[in-house]
Amino acid sequence: MSGTLARLWKLFSRPRPIESPEHSPPGKRRPEKRTHNLFEAAAAYVSACAEDDQDGIDEAATWVSPEALSFGVNELACRAVIAIARERDESPSAVARTLLGLPTA
Repeated sequence: MSGTLARLWKLFSRPRPIESPEHSPPGKRRPEKRTHNLFEAAAAYVSACAEDDQDGIDEAATWVSPEALSFGVNELACRAVIAIARERDESPSAVARTLLGLPTA
């Protein structure tokens, strides 16, 4: 296991050449459009839903595939429930049920 970690460390700690748009070859220039990862999309989507911002919902939904967005929203929900459960010193199940307006089991 430590050999794998050492190889990964070497891979990611290597210095990389700095490429700027002025110095990179024309064929290797990156597009100007910024890409979003699924967690950014999920955060923007859920925030827009909470604020009833349809334009924000529509925009965030275009950043990643529907499957990726679903995964990100699910991960955000899990992390939020765990964080609230820790704050309240309650079980995640009790917090989830309370947030959904369900009676505690």
